[in-house]
Amino acid sequence: MEILLIRHGQSYGDVEDRHEGLADFTLSPKGVSQAEKIARFIYQNYPLNRVYSSPLERARETADRIAEPLQIPVYEEPGLTERDNGKLSGMLRSEARIQFPYPSEGRAYYESLHGGESELQQRLRVEAFWARLCHEAPARRIGIVTHGSTINLLFQSFLQLPNDSHVFLSTAEAGIHFWNVHQKYRQIMFNNYQEHLKTEI
Repeated sequence: MEILLIRHGQSYGDVEDRHEGLADFTLSPKGVSQAEKIARFIYQNYPLNRVYSSPLERARETADRIAEPLQIPVYEEPGLTERDNGKLSGMLRSEARIQFPYPSEGRAYYESLHGGESELQQRLRVEAFWARLCHEAPARRIGIVTHGSTINLLFQSFLQLPNDSHVFLSTAEAGIHFWNVHQKYRQIMFNNYQEHLKTEI
C-alpha cells in the first residue's frame, strides 16, 4: 500500500501567526493556490485511489481539491485532526508567549496542553487510525491530508517508534511525504517534498 501524506496549504491562522489546534481556519489565497498545485502534481504523477482527511476546514479544503480531478470522495477521519491545544486554540503566538510561556524544563509527552490533549493522547488516536488503515489496506494508493503534528505522529507509527523516541519529522506548508507499507518492509520514498509549489498554475 502506497501512502502520500499531505500537509494542508497555508491557512488564515498561519498568516496571522496564531496557534491553530482545533480552531477551524480556512485556507488563505496562497493556501488555495498551494492546494491546487498539490492536486495537479498528484493527478499527474501519483493518482490516488482513496483520500482521507482531517475534518478541520484547512485540511478538508485541500483534500477536496486533490480529490476533485480524480473524481473520488473524501473520507473524513476524526483521528487525523490537529492536536487539541486547549486555551492556545486560535490565540496569537505573540500573546501566548506572554500568557502561557513554554516551561524551561520542557513538557512531558503525557502532559496535557493547557486543558487540551497530551502528545500521548494524540498519538493514541493517530495510532488507532494507522492500525486500522494498515489492517484494512483499503486501496493501492492512499492520500492522507492532515496537519504537521499529526504527520509527525503517523511517521512514528510508520517506524513503530515508542512514545518517547524524540524523533520529529518536519513538514512545511503543503509538503508531501511518500511511504510504502509492504507486508515484509516499510519504505520511505521521499519526505517533505515541495518542488510542486514552484510550478505555475
